[in-house]
Amino acid sequence: MYRKFLGIAVAAGVIAAGSAAEARDQIRIVGSSTVYPFATVVAEEFGKTTKFKTPVIESTGSGGGLKLFCSGVGVEYPDITNASRRIKKSEVEKCAKNGVGAVTEIKIGYDGIVMANSKAAGQMKITKQQIFLALAKTIPDGKGGLKDNDNMMWSDVDPSLPKKTIEVLGPPPTSGTRDAFAELALEGGCKTFDFIKAMKKSDKNKYKAVCHGIREDGKYVEAGENDVLIIRKLEANSNAFGVFGYSFLEQNADKVQGSVIEGVSPTFETIADSSYPVSRPLFFYVKGAHVGTVPGIKEYVAEFTSEKAFGEGGYLSDRGLIPMPDAEREQFRKDGEMMVSNISM
Repeated sequence: MYRKFLGIAVAAGVIAAGSAAEARDQIRIVGSSTVYPFATVVAEEFGKTTKFKTPVIESTGSGGGLKLFCSGVGVEYPDITNASRRIKKSEVEKCAKNGVGAVTEIKIGYDGIVMANSKAAGQMKITKQQIFLALAKTIPDGKGGLKDNDNMMWSDVDPSLPKKTIEVLGPPPTSGTRDAFAELALEGGCKTFDFIKAMKKSDKNKYKAVCHGIREDGKYVEAGENDVLIIRKLEANSNAFGVFGYSFLEQNADKVQGSVIEGVSPTFETIADSSYPVSRPLFFYVKGAHVGTVPGIKEYVAEFTSEKAFGEGGYLSDRGLIPMPDAEREQFRKDGEMMVSNISM
């Protein structure tokens, strides 16, 4: 269904883009703060080794990037958006409505989401259920119903956890990292309660509200899209935890440590083999109407999907990107070469 939707080329929009996009000679990229450092490295390499200008990249969050990307065709709209989650059906529909008819999805690899703290403190060992009970807006009341989350300390969640105030710094609702953390960690813990799991069939909206709703009483602090800032705050406060992508953990391994979740530590190997329970794929999306009008888009995609970049041992793996298997890399490389409109779910 998605393939059919985005395969619709809106002729008027494409024609309008032709003259408008020609006024810009530099690729504009928006989107995920998690993909941002990978895209920045590729953009710098691309700028150094080709005749094209180095792309301009803005970290807006996955949701914010897709909103801008799907707003229209022409010089005022971005050419590419990075995302730490797949594009949603509602976003596909918005793209189509605004004349963004052909979109190529490129998966670049995998990343884990970590809950990290300062190395000056002890390493946390926690389950997805405990994460849910610590951070969800509403939790089971022990009588078959729900109540506002009244757990103030980690030890209130479970006596095995530290007797310290719950304080977690994390991304805002516009972030793909927030979406993935809610889906993989919070919902993963939420559905361990049978009566909540049953809601998914009886009241899907309530189920999502319960399982994805994050508390708003100050225990979870929205820290913006700047993961570097979260690292600095963790250094300054050894009692706090931060939620961000594995690549930032690896880059700051001298300062912070990842929590052990469900008995598994976040490492390159555990994310690659899917044994780490909070991992997700990373993407970028290319606007077909801008290819051939804004110079260098196909060449940028070729650089990103080259073996020297996103392959095993490529320069992006040095930055924390977990490579895909060989066959999957080859498929997305071919999609990028052909600019295939390949959104299908």
